[in-house]
Amino acid sequence: MAEYKLLLPSMGEGVMEATIITWLFNEGDNVKEDDSVVEIATDKVDSDVPTPVSGKIVKILKQKDEVAKVGEAIAILEIEGEGSASEEVKTETPAAAPDAETLKAIEEPLQTVAASNVEFSGDLYLSPLVKSIAQQEKISETELKSIKGSGLEGRITKEDILAYVANRGSQPAPAAPVQAASTPQPAVSAPAATIPVSAGDEIIPMDRMRKIIAENMVKAKQIAPHVTSFIETDVTNVVKWRNKNKAVFEKREGEKLTFMPIFVKAVVKAIQDFPMINVSINGENIIKKKNINIGMATALPDGNLIVPVIKNADQLSLSGLAKAINDLAYRARNKKLRPEDTQGATYTISNVGSFGNLMGTPIIPQPQVAILAIGAIVKKPAVLETADGDVIAIRNLMFMSHSYDHRVVDGSLGGMMLKHVHDYLENWDLNTEI
Repeated sequence: MAEYKLLLPSMGEGVMEATIITWLFNEGDNVKEDDSVVEIATDKVDSDVPTPVSGKIVKILKQKDEVAKVGEAIAILEIEGEGSASEEVKTETPAAAPDAETLKAIEEPLQTVAASNVEFSGDLYLSPLVKSIAQQEKISETELKSIKGSGLEGRITKEDILAYVANRGSQPAPAAPVQAASTPQPAVSAPAATIPVSAGDEIIPMDRMRKIIAENMVKAKQIAPHVTSFIETDVTNVVKWRNKNKAVFEKREGEKLTFMPIFVKAVVKAIQDFPMINVSINGENIIKKKNINIGMATALPDGNLIVPVIKNADQLSLSGLAKAINDLAYRARNKKLRPEDTQGATYTISNVGSFGNLMGTPIIPQPQVAILAIGAIVKKPAVLETADGDVIAIRNLMFMSHSYDHRVVDGSLGGMMLKHVHDYLENWDLNTEI
């Protein structure tokens, strides 16, 4: 019999570690090739790790809530054969540690994205477990900066922070850094009010993903001054076109044709008309994005929210968009997304109409500068202009809400971009091929 080391697989650019959520098998259990053996969590997604070989789990090396680095062994399996081996099929050999400049280039964009794992002022990179310990022990940012990390690039590991906690009482409190009088002081949030709990009230602790969502929504509102524009759109042609093509598409492709590919197509065209919507802010610089990557806000069965990304949406046909959207939505709801599936969005669409809502005021995911909310499609009487005069007819109408970052997107740009989406949908060609 041979020993096989199951390694934590590569999970996309910038993701260097993951937290063990739960093992799906115990030591001594037999597993088959491609069985999912453990659930892991990054600050992007939760996912399963399959085994590329069949065998028996003889040793679990990383327990629940422990953090493993990419390429690190998390379990040992006993397999047929002789000698020892490690996973090479689905795992890349960890590269040499990047230099400080390269690491900074990787980490800076991650400090403001929707599922960021950076806490405090953004100068520290903390794993979910280390962050949790720091919060539970009420360890300040100043104290964390005084801890000499033994992890990659000096990062604080679980062992480092536990050792600090154990010796905390015997160490003098680190001095607060001295700031020049002219340096603006960061705003300090008022302490949260104590909420009274009455008899019969149920206390439900936030799960890991809800905590991340809550933190990022607060940060997004603090960073970007939001402005929202609204427009009502006649999508009767869109509804007619979909009704005409959905059965044909499902028979040909084996997949459903939703409204989302049409909305994405209209948004992509509008972004091409107004490329300064497809930007991010880096200090006093504006980064104009070459690629158009559309985030698609997706509700999960557990009530949480995730935003998978349609990469290079401008290069996809309607059929390609439909397939990409269906695939991402399915994998999101079944915890099959990879971390890279939620990275790199340059603009986001939220379909609040799927819950029967007419409109909403969406929060801009950082570091994007705009987001579109699509409302429910409702039949209403509307005034139409004809050659014989105005008439009242039953039409399919829908509200759209466009929130944008007023630091770089003024009302003219945000409003004109929304109007172009409106125009593309109202004038949808009934002969468009799918």
